[in-house]
Amino acid sequence: MGTLLAGALATLVFCAPGYPGTPADAQPLLDQFASAALAVSGWPAGSLAVLYDPTEEGGLAKLGRTDAVLAFVPYPFFVEHAAQLHLVALVQADVADLGPEQRWTLVAGSGRIPGPASMAGYTLLSVAGYAPTFVRRFALGDWALPADVRIESTGQVLSALRRVAAGEPVAILLDQTEAAALKSLAFASALKVVTQSPELPVAIVAVVDSRVTAARTQALKAGLLRMGRVAASADALAALRLRGFVPPRLPSRAAAP
Repeated sequence: MGTLLAGALATLVFCAPGYPGTPADAQPLLDQFASAALAVSGWPAGSLAVLYDPTEEGGLAKLGRTDAVLAFVPYPFFVEHAAQLHLVALVQADVADLGPEQRWTLVAGSGRIPGPASMAGYTLLSVAGYAPTFVRRFALGDWALPADVRIESTGQVLSALRRVAAGEPVAILLDQTEAAALKSLAFASALKVVTQSPELPVAIVAVVDSRVTAARTQALKAGLLRMGRVAASADALAALRLRGFVPPRLPSRAAAP
């Protein structure tokens, strides 16, 4: 794939499968973010376009375009598609109320899953269910799922938790924000935390297939790392629930480009 020349229009693709949000709602916030990122990186004004897609399929299609030089994606998406898209992590998002990393939590019906083998024949639901490699290799720590466990994507977390509490052969993998709400549920006593992941990145900004020059890449990286310390960037970050960015700290088992 050819490298984008300095001054050419580049596109940053935001893709967040399973999380709420529409392109119409997101676009003004993303445009504000792009302007702030350009200001701190020294890229030419107007040289960075931003697109949002709430689906895995749509995000992959947009990232397949030759002008798509950057991806801003949840870590499960990065793990699942880093090899396919030749993604190289540039920075890691520092998310408000979470920080740069989070733990994922596997929840099942109370007393129903004493060990991994007990999940044979189960369905595992998660907002990250579109990324089975992430689920099996990262999100469960050393908990080895039986081969016949079906992994499915869902954004309907409360409905899934009700199924778990009702005794269906279903477990759910929750991100840290979702897991923090468990105790507030009226049926919390019917649920049990089975295992947790180590701390994992929340989201990654990555270069796609070396489509941007090394000089522009390094300028953008330096600018993004400064954003959290630049007052003029505060509103753009806060609108996306970000505090800033940090250098990437990827687990050793991360999918390699």
